[in-house]
Amino acid sequence: MNPSTQTLIADITATLSSPESLYGLLHEHRDGDPLPSQPALSEFIELCRSVLFPGFYGQSNVNSNNLMYHTGVALERIHGLLTEQIQAGLCFASGWGQVEAYGETYASAQDTRRHKAAQLATEFISCLPQLRQTLATDVEAAYLGDPAAETYGEVISCYPIIRAITNYRVAHELLRLDVPLIPRIITEMAHSQTGIDIHPAATIGHHFTIDHGTGVVIGATCIIGNNVKLYQGVTLGAKSFPVDEQGNPIKGIPRHPILEDNVIVYSNSTILGRITIGHDSVIGGNLWVTENVPAGTRVLQQKPKSNPCNS
Repeated sequence: MNPSTQTLIADITATLSSPESLYGLLHEHRDGDPLPSQPALSEFIELCRSVLFPGFYGQSNVNSNNLMYHTGVALERIHGLLTEQIQAGLCFASGWGQVEAYGETYASAQDTRRHKAAQLATEFISCLPQLRQTLATDVEAAYLGDPAAETYGEVISCYPIIRAITNYRVAHELLRLDVPLIPRIITEMAHSQTGIDIHPAATIGHHFTIDHGTGVVIGATCIIGNNVKLYQGVTLGAKSFPVDEQGNPIKGIPRHPILEDNVIVYSNSTILGRITIGHDSVIGGNLWVTENVPAGTRVLQQKPKSNPCNS
């Protein structure tokens, strides 16, 4: 390497290491602090799938005779993986990452985080029976809502909505337990795999399905009722972002739509803002909706009127 290149590298190194270039972009790692691992979280979510849908995921030789054994082994692994990943997530959370928040030594703070992570992992595992019951309704909705679906097994194995809604429901339970960072990573995994973007903070009722799925966006403060069906390209988003005195968006306020029970939204429609789509309503395709829709309404594109001069 010639001297001029060495000088250039030294200058760029100094620039990239300067505090002003790193504002908000550097995670100060401490020895002993774990980092969230995408491979570990991928294994975790696949193990959850194997427990929730045994035989379709995980061990292919599962049957009624060995199901309890395989389930027990999977749950022990889930608990261990999730404990490690929650502990890593806590290192990023406000307060949890600071030793001063505990009034303890650094080693004691690590032990506190580990204990909290194990407790949260245990609470998550206790949610799995109810989680399976809800996912069973989603599988049923996808099967009954698609005449091309021949079996429940086809829906579980092949349909992107089942992969996306499983990730979402797992992530939502973790978010409900105040687990930081990890829920968002889990839903973004499904987003990358399926093109379905569901924020883990959204609230979604039972018997939910999305036909095809690609391009669907469901925002963080959405509330979706029971028996709701979306088609590809639907956006449930925010119309505007109220700002503070400094011009920065105000976070945490309800800004996404509410869809009541038995609503259908057809492909490529966009519903924006904190509006309510009343129960049993149908929103046609390729529409832009920014106002409340009364219950039982069909919102469709207007047909072009014929020109009398051409008749």
